Amino acid sequence: MPGNAASQRTSPGAGTALCGIVLHPSGHTRSPAMHNAAFRALGLDAVYLAFDVPPAALAVAVAGLRALRARQFAVSIPHKETVMAHLDAVDDTARRIGAVNTVTLRDGLLVGTNTDWIGAVRALERETELAGRRAVVLGAGGTARAAVYGLRKRGAQVAILNRTPERAAALARELGADAAGGLEELSHTPHEVLVNTTSVGLRSDASPVPAEALRQGSVVLDAVYDPERTRLLRDAESRGARVVPGKWMLVYQAAAQLETWTGSKAPIEIMAAAFDAART
Repeated sequence: MPGNAASQRTSPGAGTALCGIVLHPSGHTRSPAMHNAAFRALGLDAVYLAFDVPPAALAVAVAGLRALRARQFAVSIPHKETVMAHLDAVDDTARRIGAVNTVTLRDGLLVGTNTDWIGAVRALERETELAGRRAVVLGAGGTARAAVYGLRKRGAQVAILNRTPERAAALARELGADAAGGLEELSHTPHEVLVNTTSVGLRSDASPVPAEALRQGSVVLDAVYDPERTRLLRDAESRGARVVPGKWMLVYQAAAQLETWTGSKAPIEIMAAAFDAART
């Protein structure tokens, strides 16, 4: 892996570095806006594109990116788990989480890792320390796995609540969470941190939980970023909670991706501004 941004700029004959994101569908992603803004700020000769790849075409797409010597590509829904079979190596973090969201070319090999957990914890750390906090994660999918992993890594106590309690219990056993149950249990589950990883509220005015289940003084992160102020966040504010829009989770995970590749500190505020400007 290249050591820093300066080496990226000055490598003779390297040409424009190809980066991107593999997902399906692709119309909603703001990753190209964030990364291309960061490339410009760091003076990198690189371009970041969105690749709409249906599940049946994933193997061919990865082979194509390999042939083009793509320096790095992000992986989003629905490929985060299935992409692992098409890589040369997967690091311990991604293996533990069970999903890859970042693939970097290192010494000719495609190596997978996961920065979603970094996005979740850094977003929450804008408002609170996590060590010793009681946290609840709503959902049991790939984003939930990353959030639970990150919260546990930071020393929080974690309960997982999901529409299907059996899935929550299975994930709790796998990742060492402290408790699990159904979404309806939030009202009597003590917590200081709440993370919604379900898709409820995406481009709608729905919330995964009733407003009365939210707690004054808690910190609420909604991984849903469209709209920026979801019904869950508005309800949380009205109950006296501090809120963190899903935008920050995406910005911080993208920043960690950039830093994994270049070794340079990511321009967080520039990436956040580009995220806002890409709003459709």
